[in-house]
Amino acid sequence: MDRTTTIAAELARRGAADGSRAAGLHERVCQILDIETSGLAAWEEHLEECADVDMALDSLVDVSAAAPAAVRDVLSDAQSGGAVARRLIRLLGVSLELGRHLSAHPEDLAQVTAAPRRWSAEEIAADLFASIGAMPDADGFLVADSSSAGPVGADALRLANRRHLVRIASRDVDAPDPTRILDTIAAELADLADAIVEAALALARAQTPGHRDVRLAVVAMGKCGAQELNYVSDVDVIHVVEPAREEVSTATAVEVGSKLAAAMARICSSHTAAGSIWQLDAALRPEGNAGPLVRTLESMASYYRKWAKNWEFQALLKARPMAGDLELGGQFCTLVQPMVWSVGEKEQFVAQTRAMRARVVSLIPAREKGREIKLGSGGLRDVEFTIQLLQLVHGRHDHSLRVRSTLAALAALSDGGYISRGDAERLDNAYRLERLMEHRLQMFQLRRTHLLPTDEQGLRRLARSVGVHTAEEVLGVWRATSRFVLRAHNRVFYSPLVEAVARVPSTELRLSPQAAEDRMHALGFADPKAALRHIKALTQGTTRTKQIQAQLMPVMLEWLAGGPNPDAGMLAFRKVSESLGRSHWYLRALRDEGPMAQRLAFVLSTSQYAVDILDRAPETVQILVEENLAPRGHDDLVREMRAVAARHETVEEAVTAIRGVRRRELFRIVVADILDRIDVLQTGAGLSDLAGATVDATLETVSREFENPPRIGVVAMGRWGGAEMSYASDADAMFVVEDDDPEILADAIRIVTRVRNLLGAAGPDPKLDLDAGLRPEGRSGPLVRSLASYRAYYRRWSSTWESQALLRARHGAGDRGLTTSLLDGVAHLRWPEGGLSAAQLSEIRKLKARVETERIPRGVDPKRHLKLGPGGLSDVEWTVQVIQMQHGYQVPGLRTTSTAAALRAALDAGLITETQDVALQVAWREASRMRNAILVVRGRPSDVLPTDPRELDGVARLLGLGVGASARVVENHLRRCRLAAKAVDQLFWS
Repeated sequence: MDRTTTIAAELARRGAADGSRAAGLHERVCQILDIETSGLAAWEEHLEECADVDMALDSLVDVSAAAPAAVRDVLSDAQSGGAVARRLIRLLGVSLELGRHLSAHPEDLAQVTAAPRRWSAEEIAADLFASIGAMPDADGFLVADSSSAGPVGADALRLANRRHLVRIASRDVDAPDPTRILDTIAAELADLADAIVEAALALARAQTPGHRDVRLAVVAMGKCGAQELNYVSDVDVIHVVEPAREEVSTATAVEVGSKLAAAMARICSSHTAAGSIWQLDAALRPEGNAGPLVRTLESMASYYRKWAKNWEFQALLKARPMAGDLELGGQFCTLVQPMVWSVGEKEQFVAQTRAMRARVVSLIPAREKGREIKLGSGGLRDVEFTIQLLQLVHGRHDHSLRVRSTLAALAALSDGGYISRGDAERLDNAYRLERLMEHRLQMFQLRRTHLLPTDEQGLRRLARSVGVHTAEEVLGVWRATSRFVLRAHNRVFYSPLVEAVARVPSTELRLSPQAAEDRMHALGFADPKAALRHIKALTQGTTRTKQIQAQLMPVMLEWLAGGPNPDAGMLAFRKVSESLGRSHWYLRALRDEGPMAQRLAFVLSTSQYAVDILDRAPETVQILVEENLAPRGHDDLVREMRAVAARHETVEEAVTAIRGVRRRELFRIVVADILDRIDVLQTGAGLSDLAGATVDATLETVSREFENPPRIGVVAMGRWGGAEMSYASDADAMFVVEDDDPEILADAIRIVTRVRNLLGAAGPDPKLDLDAGLRPEGRSGPLVRSLASYRAYYRRWSSTWESQALLRARHGAGDRGLTTSLLDGVAHLRWPEGGLSAAQLSEIRKLKARVETERIPRGVDPKRHLKLGPGGLSDVEWTVQVIQMQHGYQVPGLRTTSTAAALRAALDAGLITETQDVALQVAWREASRMRNAILVVRGRPSDVLPTDPRELDGVARLLGLGVGASARVVENHLRRCRLAAKAVDQLFWS
């Protein structure tokens, strides 16, 4: 292999796309510089670290031809350990345009050879002013030398800009991790922009008669205002003018100021042989491009007080004086700052900000979607809008957030607890990386771009410039970064908490003690002093927990006041927060996880039942984070319960874990119910599935204590069998085994008894009572029977009420084969072939009348009794059951354990009229809803409508009737019951 081939292979290994061509370029450099070419020297090692080896060698040929001695010194430099050569090669490998500049102006190689350091703003300004001969005149105005007026001075300024870009870019590419110095690079670019605008103003004054008549301030906006400028970016500005002397009219000041501003824009944006700088963009001024280019302070004040839109104040968040009359620029910033920091509470501010962001994304051309680093989903603008929204909402009362820089604001938000430290760190890293990608793309040709390349070479150059190797790798980095940014943006930017905080007036964020008490009373707190004590306990202090609680409190109060019992909700919130305040996930979830905080406030101020669950196990509050609150199915629950039980050695511990799962799922169901995510039938089905899964998992767990446990089937009865359980329902059940072997029966009884005791024991978790009272012979009969014993009993001794009870029997838990065999064996009792005899119907009617007489408590108005009153649950259910027993043999649709399904089947079969069906369905569903609502509100069961106004108001709200609708609850119930009782009279008693 000859020398050229060897060098070509080595250069290809180091990243050259075309090794042979790269070898030719390498040889050309060596020839120009008259250096040894027998192999690769030390400087070639740095090619492996540059973004584009071929481009670097191309540019190195041109620069070497322009300044062979200087380049030879750079490449052979040993004193710096090759650092200067590394800087030059890295620079040429990332920027084609700066390579061309060095070829045309080799004297600027001194910017590469000098030790990298950040220049101060004063140093940059002094260098630029010297380049155009600018000096202060007798009145203190900086004016360029007359010899620099016109194109000569403008070109000198353009070349000075390129010289400083070479210097700044050399420092940038030389950094071990450019993302860590990105903020200092961006700030130095902003300092350079300040100096350029000041120098351009000096040139403009030299060619504008009467410039001494006007004070002109140039106010930086956007990235320049935040001192986080790109290499190539429009510099957004606003121009403010005032007469320089009393005798100068405002009209003259505006006229001259407009000429100066226009001249500055031309100097900065014009293209000549010396290149261009960037666009000086005044489109963010009042009225945009349709408005005057300059305005006085008075005109500015009038516009921003009367006409400015919300987005204009958001734009002013980053405003700062950058050039010209800095005192006047400062006066403008002082004028608008109070308006900026009050815009967060303006009507529709959050909605408009969100709409503006959505519109920007929607306007991205289809061919550019997925490539937009700046404007696209998950790009730089998402980070910036997220941070600005939080600043403007919370910065009204927290002055630490009133900073211009994106990264500084992100750090302040993290320090103040407005965003989690982890999210802040990841957003910081993501923003730095995306800005670095944007910088590297712009450095290539010094063009304003933020689109990922589509060509392989462009992607490869970008990849190597940010520390990866291939096009696929850089695309993977971009996608992973943008996905995280988009998730964080959506979580915070669209958080109901942010929108709710924005609606709280600034005055209410800083109330005096008496004003706070008055405010609490107005919100509906019955004991404002107690509520304020809870608030003080939660918010006073300097810990991060207290900071976050203080941010949450204004909106939590509003949301708590939205429930029927704000005082109880406030106390419960304090208890939950004190229990979980040290848990990193709790406050973060309240602050960041969508509607969790609002849900929690409403649940706590509405439901004592939910509060009781949270008192026992505060960590259950995590359910509120979940978007899908639908009850989980039986099989899914059993799998989880078995898994948690398997982690424990003792049966007691395993069942405690099972009950813990049940507690959490009870909370899920009650929350879904409170938030109106599920109806009463879904609630009943969810509670019934949960009961079945709990019994299944516990039965299996207890059985593992026995060497050869018997097969046990559990028949669900009553509301469990009908899949219509309420929160207060026991699980009515019968237990069946395969045969009459005494040992099997004894073991089965021990297992069932243990299951009942473990699930029914009082403890931190809501108990589940397995009630076997509907078994043959009731409580005097054996707890467990064999299949044969059940068949014999029902064949010989079964009474009418037992047949009626069997209508709701279905498989509940345990061995399905045994329960199926039992139910098949009693089908003739549930749906007798000849229907009910007159004697049986009479027996059922007498029993129902006796139940109503004996079980309605003394002193209770029967009309307010949801279960046993006229037209109540019992009326509907007994009516349906009589229809099932009368016609179930002929009508298969009636062979269901569900009351609602049986009514539909009866309607379809023509056994009831549509009017009767509606009356019975509505009465039954609404009574079931009210029964559940009473327990949810009070925390304890009752079948009687409450008389306490606050409890009745809570029931009304849960039923969707709104505030102050307690009277309607009673009126609606009585009306429904009258209609249902009429249907019951026609179908059951007639």
